[in-house]
Amino acid sequence: MEKKLFVGSIPFQATEEAVAELFATIGEVSSCKIIIDSQTGQSRGFGFVEMVSEEDASRAIESLNGSTFMERTI
Repeated sequence: MEKKLFVGSIPFQATEEAVAELFATIGEVSSCKIIIDSQTGQSRGFGFVEMVSEEDASRAIESLNGSTFMERTI
């Protein structure tokens, strides 16, 4: 069963592909979406990563929560 994770403090220059690659080091990612401001077209600094399994999601939370990605703590 897939599990959607909220990811905060995503660096503004990060792409969906880069975030998905980061989470893919932990487990299989089914989707990644960074939320974009409709007025400015810029990243709002948060998004969602959907992991294929509950186990992968749990490992991602344990491994990446509080970690540094592109000089920001996610």
